[in-house]
Amino acid sequence: MSKSERLFELLTLLRSKRYAVTAKALAEELNVSERTIYRDIQSLQLSGVPIEGEAGIGYLLGKGSHLPPLMFTEEEIMALELGMRMVRAWSDRSLASATDSASRKIRSVLPEHLKAQIDALPLAVPAFHVETECAVYGELLREATSEKHKTKIKYQTGEGKYSERVIHPLGQVYWGKVWTLVAWCELRDDYRSFRIDRIQSIEVLGEHFEASEVKSFQHYLSFCEES
Repeated sequence: MSKSERLFELLTLLRSKRYAVTAKALAEELNVSERTIYRDIQSLQLSGVPIEGEAGIGYLLGKGSHLPPLMFTEEEIMALELGMRMVRAWSDRSLASATDSASRKIRSVLPEHLKAQIDALPLAVPAFHVETECAVYGELLREATSEKHKTKIKYQTGEGKYSERVIHPLGQVYWGKVWTLVAWCELRDDYRSFRIDRIQSIEVLGEHFEASEVKSFQHYLSFCEES
């Protein structure tokens, strides 16, 4: 569990209590040390969350605890909502589902006037990409990138020529209309990019690849910036 996830779980736990809860009890429920709880409580307090109490006595959420964990402004909430709508429309089913879950968590802690603003947000993102075969391929390639699995693809170029490549998928770039896969191509022994909507078939292989400082998504992006 990352720190941000742990802070959210801690705040959710405190919100569910009507009485002060000791650091020991919180630590046991979250399966962390008491020292971690003290640090996390301090982080939340510094970010503006109204937590009352002190070490050795217990902690309780004070007035204003209905506000979101990071105290988002109205514009930040609108930006997050728009971003999640764009992910639902232009990513894949897995990420679209994740945004639904995230949206429910955020809305559950918002005051009513912010919920109303989200419902009335005059910005629409038609979701026609997420059900396409291109989106399915994008999800497969995301998983292969995460697991560092070599992948075989059949690809059609813009000129209509076909080729088969064994690649090391490193990351994806969205250009506002199409997704491009950044990969290390074994045939060319170099970086290559492939438009995902031109990939004809994908086979995720059982063989792993290793990334390095000179063969990674970040290195590719820095290389592009320099050139």
